[in-house]
Parts: sequence; structure tokens; C-alpha cells
Amino acid sequence: MQEIELKFLVPESRLKGLMRQAKVKSSQTTQMAAHYYDTPDQQLAQAGIGLRIRKEDDTWVQTIKAGGDGLAARLEHNATLDPEHVQAMLADKALMPDFSIYKDTAIAPALAPFKLKKLTKNLTQLYVTDVERTTRLLIEDNDEDADNQLEMAYDYGEIVHGNDDALRDCIQEIEFELVSGDIDFLFTTAKVWCKRYKLCLSTITKAERGGLLITGQAHSPAVTADTQLSHIDNHTSMPAFIRAAVHHCLLHMLPNSSAIVSGRYDDAHVLQLAIGITRLHAALQAFASFSDEINPEWSPILEQTQALLSDYQHLTHLASTVEPYLQQYGAPAVEWAADIDAIKIRPMDAVCANDFQLTLLELIAFAMSDPALEPHADKSAKEALTAVLLKQQKAFVQAEERLQHKRSPCLDGAESEENATDDTKKNGGAQEMKDAQDTQESQQALLALNQQVTTLYYVHEFATPLLKTGHKKKKAKKKLKRQRKHLLKAKQVLSHYDDAMRYGQHYQQKSATETRALFGAGWFAATLKTQHKPLQKRLAKVKKSLISI
Repeated sequence: MQEIELKFLVPESRLKGLMRQAKVKSSQTTQMAAHYYDTPDQQLAQAGIGLRIRKEDDTWVQTIKAGGDGLAARLEHNATLDPEHVQAMLADKALMPDFSIYKDTAIAPALAPFKLKKLTKNLTQLYVTDVERTTRLLIEDNDEDADNQLEMAYDYGEIVHGNDDALRDCIQEIEFELVSGDIDFLFTTAKVWCKRYKLCLSTITKAERGGLLITGQAHSPAVTADTQLSHIDNHTSMPAFIRAAVHHCLLHMLPNSSAIVSGRYDDAHVLQLAIGITRLHAALQAFASFSDEINPEWSPILEQTQALLSDYQHLTHLASTVEPYLQQYGAPAVEWAADIDAIKIRPMDAVCANDFQLTLLELIAFAMSDPALEPHADKSAKEALTAVLLKQQKAFVQAEERLQHKRSPCLDGAESEENATDDTKKNGGAQEMKDAQDTQESQQALLALNQQVTTLYYVHEFATPLLKTGHKKKKAKKKLKRQRKHLLKAKQVLSHYDDAMRYGQHYQQKSATETRALFGAGWFAATLKTQHKPLQKRLAKVKKSLISI
């Protein structure tokens, strides 16, 4: 069967209030001790499979979980075991799962790549969980005959290393699983609880946490994006396409946001979440006409969160990477620890913010909703994509032309100083003010162009799987590949240019109180001048490749 559930971490400050709602008269409390199995090199975990035998009060249940959509749905198979047989295996310290249970079941395809006899021989108990679960049935409008029902389950306990019980990890999470009825009831209920108790979505399973415990890792690696949408073809409708794009972006975002809210993350998670949000925002903006269900309130929340993450990531990267790099070239040391400590909103604060968490919930609900119910369900996405891509290309050309009309020392390099007239030098104060204004306008134009190139690149990425199919497939594929190559290189140069501006501003601001930072300010001012011509060259190539469409 397929389970549809949402899991959240519970903040300590909201635990008492939540427990008052969880432990009501109708709730039930169950003690559960679970044994988790895998090969020593975690072959099952690498395939996205979790396997356990769990004691639920007096009942023993073997459970396997696999597959799913990566958001809220996952395949699950439960089998009640013979208690006498289990006790006999426990007495011999030989409690092991039985794979024969899964023959001719929906879970069989997930196990098909494995040689089950060999897998069984290599299985070992890696870790156990000891959990007290409090469950409560939530029914729409408190009507016992209502079809819309879900189970709320609050888990409190710990994960224990299979070979060293001194190694433990605390469990404190709440799940909402749809028992019957409409999936909208699940999301509506989850949003109410999320808003009331400041819950944070988590896709990190107990199996994943157990794997980290036995390998001694602080966190899972940051998740990067796949390059293409899946489950789309020439017959995909406009509403189905935008849902596929949102789903695709959420698969990138949710593992990284989950790591951040758990407190077990590094700068790579922050960077990848920021990139994921940028990709999602680009999709929502470019394909807004593909669905009537897109909430316009999502975009400002996503933009704000992305900006907070990027500001933090840039400063920490400057301290950990840029500063040591400059010191290799003779720069005096500049200390950035105080600046990082002074940041008021850190990644965990930004991601745990209730408006962002509610937005994630709404996006998951949107991605899982039925596109066939929308007015545009009969309209082809492929036909609409060409118009969207042309519109984004036109916006790029306009943004590039606006940049060309701006002049400043930042963009013109040393040329502006060399060509300065005597009159200009005599009126140095006025000229400095004008240069500062020109620089600010140019930087704004450059930022706008950077955003447009980024949006165009991601729209190109989303659209390519469909646009390269058809009667002129080879020709279209070649053209799109060439355009994508030029877009990628322009995006990289613009990103480096934007980074140099940001780092230079940090050093310039720092120099007001620490003169040693002047080296960094000068370094990045010079870097901007050297990058100007390569930037112009890349933009010209993108422009040339787009005109031919």
C-alpha cells in the first residue's frame, strides 16, 4: 500500500502545548522497539529502502518502505509476524527479516535489483529505536461517519547504535498520515497544527538518522538538483507541467531545508537550498499562466528566504574561502567572526519561519493535486513553452540593453579614469558623486540582468525535454544544446561578477573600521575591471544564439 504522510520536528518551546492536544482521552500510547536492518555498506539505504522489525506493545510487525514521490507519498508494506517464531529467533539472537513476504506485492519491484538470498546473508542489525508513540484519530468536523480521517502520531524516544548503546540520538517528531478520504484534509489539518505550534517539515527518516549514527556523520550530504524534469511527455498538459516543475524543485529543496531545521547542516545545505528556491521561483514566475492554483503570495516569501540564505552564505564563504585565498597573495588577515555572529537571522531562523514552512506545505499540496481538475487541463504544455521561452529571451535582451546604457567606473574599468578631462578632475567632488550614482545604477542593472539570465537558464532547463522532441528533433536538440551552453557560461560569469561586487562591498565597509580590509576592497575592484570584457563577450554570444529562434 501507499502511505501519504507529513512529518514535522517539534520545537521545544511548543512541546507542552502540543502534548496537551496529543494526549487527549481518545488518544492511545504504544511502546515500540524497532530493529533496523541493512548490509554493512547500507545497500538498502542507498536504494531508498528502509527495513525493520518492530514490537508494537505485544505485536511484532515487519515493515519495509521504499519508493514514493519524494514528497509525502511512499510505498509501505506491513506484515504481522508469528510471536512464538520471533521469540525463538530472539532467544538465539537471530532475529532477521523474511524477504519471501514480498513476493507478488507492490514492493517487489523495489527489491528486484537485489539477489535476495545473498542480501539476506549480508543483512545485519545496524541500530534500534526505542519510542513511545502517542496516536490520535483526527476526523473532519468530528463526524465519526466522515470519510476524511487521518492519524496524528507523536514519537518520543531515541535511536541506539546496534553495537554501542552509548551512541544515541533523540527522537521528537510528529506525523500526520491520511487514513481515508481527500488528501486536502491532510494538508489543511497539517497547516493548522504547523501554524499553531511552529512545526517544521522534515523528510529525514529514522532510517536515515540511524545510518548517520552508525557512520558517525553529523549530517547527510547536501542534495543537488537533477537536470531534467521527469514524468513529462508530448501529451503533458500545462497544469501537469507546472506541477512537475514544482515537484522537481521540492525534491531539491526539502532534504536541504530538513537538514537546516534539524540543526545538522553545513554551508553546502544553505547554498543548495538557496539555489533550489531560485529555481522554484523562476518556474513559478515563468509558468504562472499554466495554472490557476498558483498562489501569488508564495513568491515574496520565497524571495525573502532566498535573500536571507544568500546573504549568510556569501559572508561565511568569504570568511572560510575568500579570506584565506587573499592571504595567499599577501593580504593582511581580516577577522570576520564578529560579522557572522552579528547576523540577526541565521539559516535555521529563516527556514524555520512559519510563513516559509506554510509555503512549503502549500507547494507540496499543489504538486500532489490533480491537474485534470484545472481549466487548462486540455492545453498542451509543449505548445505554450515556446512562447514562454521567447518571452524570457526578449526580457534578457531588454535587460542586457539597459546595462549597456549605464556607464560607471565599475563597468568601464580603468578607461573612465584615463579619459577624465582636466575640467572633470577640477570638479572632483561632483564627479565622485556622479560616479557613485552611476556605479549604483549599473550595479542594479547588472543585478537585474543576472536575475534574468538565471531565470532564462532555468526556464530553458525545464522546457528542453519537451522542446527538443518532434519532427525536427535533431536540429532542435542541437540548437537548444548550443543555447544552453552559452547561457551556462554567461550565468557563471555573471555569478562571479556578482560575487566580486558583494565581496568588494564587504571589504569596503569593513575598511571603515579596519584599514587592513582595503587590500580586499582593492583586489575586488581590480577583479571587476578584468571581468568586464569576458562578461560582454558571453552576453553577446547568448544574444546571438537567441536571435535565431
